Amino acid sequence: MKATVRRSTIKGEISAPPSKSYTHRAIAIASLAKRSDIFYPLISGDTKATINAARCLGVTIEVEREQEEKVTRITIEGTEGSPGTPEDVIHAENSGTTLRFFTAISSLCEGAAVLTGDASLRTRPNLPLLNSLNDLGSEAFSTKGDGTAPIVVKGRLRGGETTIDTSVSSQFISALLIACPFAEKNSYLLANNLTSVPYMRMTTEILEKAGVEVHFSRATTSHDYSFQVEGGKSYDLRRFTVPGDFSSASYLLAAAALTDSELKMRNLFPSAQGDSRIVELLKEMGVEIRWNKEEGVVEVKGAEDATLKGITVNMRENPDLVPTIAVLAAVAAGTTEITGVAHLRYKETDRLRFLREELRKMGVRIEEKEDGLLIEGKKKKELKAAKVYSHEDHRLAMALTVAALSAGGETVIEGAGCANISYPSFFEDMLDLGADITLS
Repeated sequence: MKATVRRSTIKGEISAPPSKSYTHRAIAIASLAKRSDIFYPLISGDTKATINAARCLGVTIEVEREQEEKVTRITIEGTEGSPGTPEDVIHAENSGTTLRFFTAISSLCEGAAVLTGDASLRTRPNLPLLNSLNDLGSEAFSTKGDGTAPIVVKGRLRGGETTIDTSVSSQFISALLIACPFAEKNSYLLANNLTSVPYMRMTTEILEKAGVEVHFSRATTSHDYSFQVEGGKSYDLRRFTVPGDFSSASYLLAAAALTDSELKMRNLFPSAQGDSRIVELLKEMGVEIRWNKEEGVVEVKGAEDATLKGITVNMRENPDLVPTIAVLAAVAAGTTEITGVAHLRYKETDRLRFLREELRKMGVRIEEKEDGLLIEGKKKKELKAAKVYSHEDHRLAMALTVAALSAGGETVIEGAGCANISYPSFFEDMLDLGADITLS
């Protein structure tokens, strides 16, 4: 799909979409429980991959819809910790979360499982997770011998001790935390150089709701965390309500801040999501924003003559916000320096490289550093219209759309349809709020 975006404003009220990260975790954990109801899940390209992976392991999932095709609940009849051996390859599509979580979950099968994904996913690293599964008694390997999918996993996980490098992704430790309670023995996990810690905390939050407490602590002088997981446990996740997604909400909040717009977003309550930091970062950049935590409402007032300010920020724990902040920095006075996000090179794309390439087409002065970006801001409305490409990365597609709202002329975004990976109604919501966008 191609999106043609013209300079425009947005205005109105809208609910934030459900959290993709919470939805993934709730489905994965419920697939190992008995019976669970997950309320207001996100049904997107990535979470559909997780639903399919669970079904491949013998999980029964019913999706209930209300009018306008909005999903209100999914009911999951899980495997009670004994997933079946899949009859076919588990295809995780473009979802790294699905691949990593269900690689670990497949180690609980009595037989063997094969997992793969699309061309992009088959380039993403998984070797630390495979090594740790082998340490814990399973047999896991890449068919190519380099840690990338296709992956073969043979059960059954026994437990024990392992040290895992989590500098590339916190999904490795989350995957182990989901599977290890069903191991025969207790497990001691040492996660070295853990990035994106809030995502790990989302996992432990849902595990606790399922009746399993994970004990963990951080080394005082490093980013290393140790975890003690008791084996021989079971899950009892009877119901879970998915909160709104601050990662997805950040694009609309940024769009309001970039233009002479007023926006009220509902369904943004406090949670373990580290990306709620977007409210703090917008304030730091000079945006008029207010968060009523009790009501779950965030309000933004943009202004034609308001000047955004450049900031220096370490985003190690909030890498998914980097495309949003990069776009805001493009029209902020002074210099913005983003650091701590070398692991962004191992997402759906090398996001640091492609943010630099695509924003430069719009006249942004941006440099790529080893672990971040250096951006010299321009005045609002000085961005140039251009033809840009999402590289089939959902976060780039949405960030470039936001940037285009303040550019002169028509900006054409090729490959914009990949936004449905995490925010299926993104363009629909933007149009409802008044953005001047044509889809073709």
